[in-house]
Amino acid sequence: MYLITVLGNLLIILAVGSDSHLHTPMYFFLFNLSLVDIWLTSTTVPKMLVNIQTKNKVITYEGCITQMYFFVLFAGLDNFILTVMAYDRYVAICHPLHYTVIMNPRLCRLLVLICWIMTVFLFYGTILGVYLSSAATQSSHSVATASVMYTVVTPMLNPFIYSLRNKDIKQALKTFFMKETTTDQLS
Repeated sequence: MYLITVLGNLLIILAVGSDSHLHTPMYFFLFNLSLVDIWLTSTTVPKMLVNIQTKNKVITYEGCITQMYFFVLFAGLDNFILTVMAYDRYVAICHPLHYTVIMNPRLCRLLVLICWIMTVFLFYGTILGVYLSSAATQSSHSVATASVMYTVVTPMLNPFIYSLRNKDIKQALKTFFMKETTTDQLS
């Protein structure tokens, strides 16, 4: 599941980055969502895989705090980017004639920056409190199951839900891989 998550999101990053037709607000946000999803799963899953392999569940205090810091950062970013994507689609549907004026590149960059800032200010205090207080009241099995769902399954499904069924993304990937194959054959 981790490899599918990373590879699926890398395909989105590759498609959007390599095709100038996809340099629009919607794909800019999908690009950022894919980056954040890779970072989100890479925050916890590698350590979890090592723990499963070695049957060792120990993590240092510093490692735990560091992992929690990045996990909360990327989970918050994921939520805010999804909110910005919803706003982008709202503008595209409800104000189609004004879309390019409203969703200009400057606003898109500003919205992503605001996502980072909002995550820092809103999520750290509340999520630290929730995680530290609820650890004693919940069963470890239910916490582990919930953790896998939102750290692995959701980021794994995002590329399929938002992008890989999209004809523009498919065309960009096809063009990219055909260009790479042609370049390799010429070398």
